[in-house]
Formats: sequence, structure tokens, C-alpha cells
Amino acid sequence: MINNRLNPRYLAAILALVVFLGGCAQLSMQTDQPQTAEVALSLSNQAGNEEEAQRYLLDTAERFQEEGKHEEARTILQSQRLAIPVKPLKNQYFFLTMRGVTSLEDRDWAEKVSETLDIDQFTAYRDDLTSQAFELQLQVYELAGRPLSTALTLMLQPDASQTGDAQQLNDRIWQALKRTSDSALHDESQSAIGYDAQGWLELAIMLREPGMTLEAQSEAVRDWQYNWTGHPAAALLPSELALITTLAQERPEKIMLALPLSGPLASAGTAIRDGFMAAFYQDQTTADFEIEISVTDTHGQSFNTLYEQFIKDSPDLIIGPLEKEALASVFNRDALPIPLLALNYNDSGKRAPARLYQYGLSAEDEARQIANRLNSEGLHQVLVLIPSGGWGDRFEKALQVQIEETSGTILHTERFFPEDNLREVSADILGINASRQRAIQVEQTIGLNVEFEPRRRQDVDAIIMVAQPTIARQFKPLFAFYFGGDLPVYSPSLVYEGRPDPSRDRDLDQVRFTDIPWILDEENEFRSAVRTPFPGMSGQIGRLFAMGADAFHLSTQLPLLDQVEGSAIDGQTGTLTMTEDGRIQRKQRWAYFNQGTPKLLPEVPTSEEEGTNTNQEIELK
Repeated sequence: MINNRLNPRYLAAILALVVFLGGCAQLSMQTDQPQTAEVALSLSNQAGNEEEAQRYLLDTAERFQEEGKHEEARTILQSQRLAIPVKPLKNQYFFLTMRGVTSLEDRDWAEKVSETLDIDQFTAYRDDLTSQAFELQLQVYELAGRPLSTALTLMLQPDASQTGDAQQLNDRIWQALKRTSDSALHDESQSAIGYDAQGWLELAIMLREPGMTLEAQSEAVRDWQYNWTGHPAAALLPSELALITTLAQERPEKIMLALPLSGPLASAGTAIRDGFMAAFYQDQTTADFEIEISVTDTHGQSFNTLYEQFIKDSPDLIIGPLEKEALASVFNRDALPIPLLALNYNDSGKRAPARLYQYGLSAEDEARQIANRLNSEGLHQVLVLIPSGGWGDRFEKALQVQIEETSGTILHTERFFPEDNLREVSADILGINASRQRAIQVEQTIGLNVEFEPRRRQDVDAIIMVAQPTIARQFKPLFAFYFGGDLPVYSPSLVYEGRPDPSRDRDLDQVRFTDIPWILDEENEFRSAVRTPFPGMSGQIGRLFAMGADAFHLSTQLPLLDQVEGSAIDGQTGTLTMTEDGRIQRKQRWAYFNQGTPKLLPEVPTSEEEGTNTNQEIELK
């Protein structure tokens, strides 16, 4: 037997070589520049203390950012080692973090950073970095959806009057405050320190009062200027508020109402006229102006001919027509010497001439609101029931567009006539008929009768039911009969007659629907005031009366909606805003049927309230 033994000297030489080579491969925190965040975090363990480790990581993150390796820098800055930066390195940490957030446009990271970021953080840097830190901090707050923090940061900017940027600064502060919720403004006003901040907050809160007319807003601004004479915004109002004070002096004093007061649309025209005049007499600010209102019956007359006659009388504003055909003729004009507030919408796709505004009780507005509500409640796959006809076509088109914009899917749309077999319509849209057909095919294939219970389709989140009350009261029980009773149902205002009828509307329990404040608000000061002189203004006639009232309020505030970004009117038909092409859009209320009676639902959650689950069974009381 041969016994091979290693020479001890030879063995020692091998071990020394291994140690030598291993030492050459080891990286050093002092001499090496890591190329990944993982290596940098590992090397930081070689530091003699926490401050040295954090300084090394921050310097490495800064180098990564300068090299465009922002993801690697983010990994370091979000590491546990930098969760609590030591005091001497806190400013460097926040500067690099703000730069990383904005470079990557990382909203989740921005939200976390903004929670620990002091409003005056940008003032902690040397002069050559202050401006950069200031803009980075603003961008972080914008990404985090914190407009109030944006405004408070802007208020701390050094006196911009020296650089000629005071107007721009005041405009930026005002726009940020406008995007801030009422509750956030009120909470901050209770704890705000400093003359400038307190003044800005009072101004923003003051102009949030519901129902303020253009004149009331203008007067409030002037009062605020008097009370806050030393405030930087008192001498140099935000451009938007300066415009409001100017527009308040330019309200129309000679108005022409052009409505069908005879013929088939007489009841609609009369209701709109009455609502307009009721709002006029309820508006106390009209006493400050010499307002003249003329009314013309448009039935059986060419609106273009009427318009030419109106021009000779030199009115400040014409309100009408109500008929779609008459409005279409206006679109053939090249220009409108007198502004026109039409009480309908043109769907031709043509560009509206300048100074033409369009307002009405649009089916499209309600379709968009239903789609947005479904999206906010996490209901993305829907079935749709819509009556046949032109109105239904417009509703379906608007719904389809908005559903797609909110990443939803219309699984199936069923168009119907009132005389159709509603049982078959319900079975078809819920997939019951398809389920039966599959069972028949199975029986034919195997040649045997099989026991079978039909099943509705299982990929549905909700049903959109567009139907008049008499039809809807039949559909809702049929949904339950065909195993769809657990599906939430959403409807436009068409589903509600506009007056409580518990005995008949019990079949609509749990149906959610959108309608105007005039109909749904439990307490409505204007409705209470006009109830005696105008009895019977409920249902569809009541909606038209409310439309007339809002037409009056629009007549005084069209320039505001047209020229002031983000402006809105809280009206009887909803919150009114204007698109760039002069179309008035309405945001209505939401309610549900509870034992046959409408009950208001909360507003759609805002982005600050994301995650709130509003799609729950509503308790019956």
C-alpha cells in the first residue's frame, strides 16, 4: 500500500496563496466604487459607525444619479440603513431623495417622502442650491397629490417682487389652494402661523361659500383686500380673482329669452321661462342693475330670422333656442355678434361659432357620471340595457366612450322597446338563454335528457339599466328571478319620476341612480321659496323649471366659466362647468331607493380617499 502524504511546507504554501488571492478579490469601501446598489449596501457594513455608513451610501447614491442610474440610487435611498438619516446628513438625504422622486416620477415614493418633508426644507441649503431644492420640493408635493403643501411652500418663497415674479407666484399659490379640499383648508386655518398664510387661507375659504354669485365673489374679494391691506396678494391679486372683480361689473342687463311657448314644446318652454324668472326675482343682486328681460315665442319661426331681428334690439345676451333643429341652423353661421346660450346640444360634430354656449339636461352627462361612479367603486365589467331610439343611441355612445376611458368593459348591450317581452330581454342579457342553449347542445350530443338548472354569466360586476319607471319596476325583479339579484344596478334620472312613490318604487330598492339637486336635495332654499307661486313643479316639468333657473345663473356667470379655469356653479341641475368649446357639463347627485324612497348617497371618493369601498349592500332602515 502506497501512502501519499503532503509535505507540510507545500501545504502551507498553498494556504498562503489562497489567502493572498482572496485578499486581492475583496472590495474595499475606501478604495472601490461599486456599480450596483446591492454591492454598495454590502460594503457599507465595513463602516466604523452609522454616520460613516450613511455618508458612504449617500455619496454613492449621488454618483449613481449623476450617472443616470436612478433606479440604483432609489434602492439605496429606500434602504433600511437610511430609514432614519443621522442629523448631519438629513439635508443631503432629502435633497437626493427629492431629486430621485422627480427623476423617476415615482408617485408612491413621493407620498412617503412628503409625509416626513418639512415645508421649509428647501431653506436648509446653501444659496446656490436653494432654488433647485425649492422646485424639487414643489414637484414632490405635486406628485404626492398635496396641493396645500405646495401652496404653503410657495408662500415661503423669498420676496418675488424683486425679480418681477410676484404675479406668477400669487397665481401659483392660488391655483394650489383651489385644488385643496375644504376640510384640509379649514384644518390648516386652525393652526396656521404667519400673516401671509392666514390671509391666503381666509381668502380661499371665504370664496368656497356655496351659491356665491359672481357679484358676491367680487364683493368678498374687495372686503378681503380692505381687511388684509398688508398682504402680498392684496395689492396684486391672483389673475383669476382680478378677472372676477372685472367680470362682476359686466353682467348682461338686456336679455332675450327665445323659447317655444306654443305648439308641442309649449309646456317645456313655459317651465324653463318660469324657472328663469323665478331665479331672477330671487336674486337680490339684480337690484343693483337695470335688467330688462324680453320673451319671444319661437314656435313656427325660423330661428335665424329671429336672431337677425334680435340683433337690431342690441341685447347683451340671447337665451335659446330649445329645439335641436333651430340650434343646428345656428351652427351654419360664421359668427355671432350677440352671445347665445342655447338650451340644447348640437351633435353634428361641427365646431361651434365663437360666443355660442350650449346647456341642457344632457343624457351624455348622466352616462359619463354613471361610468365614473362604476370606476370609483371598482366595478369594471358591466351589462347595459338601453331603450331603442335616438336618445338611447346618444346615451350608449357617451357611455361607451367613458367606460373605455376608465378602463372598463361593456360585456353586452341589449337594446329594447317598451313592448318587448321583458322576461326574454332579462334572460338574454344575463346569459340565461345562452346557458339553456348549451344544455340543449349537450343533450343533442349525448342523446340523453339531462337535469339542468340555468346559470347567469359570472363575469359581471354590475348592470346599467336605462329605463323609464314603469319598465324598470319590471326589470329589477326579473334580474333577481334570473339569479342576478346580487348585482348592483345603476340608472340615470330616467328611472325616477321625480316625486316619492314608495308603494310603486319598492320594486326598485337598492337601484342607484343620478339626478339633479332640485329633485334629490332634502333641503333646497330656492325650491322652498318658489313652491307657493309655482306649485306642481315636480317630475320632468320640475327638472325643466330647474334648468330655467340655472339658465338665469349662467347668464350672469358665463364669462366666469369661460375665462376662469376650474370655475363652477352650484346650480339646481348640478355643479356646472364649461368645456373649451362652450358646452356646459353637469355633475349631479347620487341616490338609491330605500323602501321605495330615494336616499342620498355620498359623493364619489376623491383621489385622497382612494381605497374607500362604496360598493356595499346599503342597509335598509
